[in-house]
Amino acid sequence: MPIRYPQPLRPGDRVAVTSPSSGVGPEMRARLEVAIESVRARGYEVVVGRCMDGTGHLSAPAAERAAELTAMLTDPAVKAIVPPWGGETAVDLLPLLDWDRLRTAEPTWLVGYSDMSTLLTPLTLLTGLATLHGTNLMDTPYQVPEGLLSWLDVVGMPEGSRFAQTSPGRHRAGGWADFRTFPDVTTYELDGVGTWTRLDADGDVDVEGRLIGGCIETLCNVAGTPYGDVATFARTHAPEGLLVYVEACEDNAFTICRNLHGMRLAGFFDAAKAVLVGRTTAPDRDSLTQHEAVLDALAPLGVPLLADVECGHVPPHLPLVNGAHARVLHNADRQEVVQWLD
Repeated sequence: MPIRYPQPLRPGDRVAVTSPSSGVGPEMRARLEVAIESVRARGYEVVVGRCMDGTGHLSAPAAERAAELTAMLTDPAVKAIVPPWGGETAVDLLPLLDWDRLRTAEPTWLVGYSDMSTLLTPLTLLTGLATLHGTNLMDTPYQVPEGLLSWLDVVGMPEGSRFAQTSPGRHRAGGWADFRTFPDVTTYELDGVGTWTRLDADGDVDVEGRLIGGCIETLCNVAGTPYGDVATFARTHAPEGLLVYVEACEDNAFTICRNLHGMRLAGFFDAAKAVLVGRTTAPDRDSLTQHEAVLDALAPLGVPLLADVECGHVPPHLPLVNGAHARVLHNADRQEVVQWLD
């Protein structure tokens, strides 16, 4: 069964902003306006929903957040939806979304990462709709390093497009920028050096499959449930196999190890032909590093394990389309992901 891709965005199209998880407090409103203007500067109309409150860890009650997201995803006038950022407990939306409406609606781009994985990945798994794991709205004003693309570049590509991204070899090692003090910052301080690391073995990697994945801390809670049934998705949409990507936000190596073991036991990696692991600043433990945690849990798969990929909480970001066919190359000369919207 083919993956459904949204229509490419064109100047004048509407981009909707809502917070399915955490909203935006008063101290971050200046950055929000800068981010919205960066989308408008690309020629798009931007509308902001009601679920944006940032005084707590949730922008609104679950029923209101679910209703607003469903309305945006089923509104023919809305061509893309992007949150300001992730959060903590978007999982409470899953049983409240109108999945029947989402399956039959005209496809709309849903963009984001972190806690948005809780929604992006189930949406692709349950409906066959492509979703975009990329930056959130607050990071959109940043200039994209050479070799990578913005989520705004990807959502403008027509079905059938093929595009490649390569590791820039640099990343931000110094933590997050202070949006309160510098709301208009547009340049990453890429003060770290390093590219991808093969964990399981030596040798080159050249493998193809369909992309699926997201944040370990959020997806471990849906793996093995109807909302995280990767095995059925693979049989239905990806007989060629999957390229699964995962990334750790902040949990220590022991927790990540346990979560990855649980995801593997739940069948999340059964169809994987390779696993991509995002670069992380999450803490090691004295007897277990983050890399060792991945090996402990996923080495039994017997597939290439590539770590330090630009698909996590460490900028810059390499947008990945859930459901897209992709080819991953890793050798001494090149670290590349090629995706095509077929």
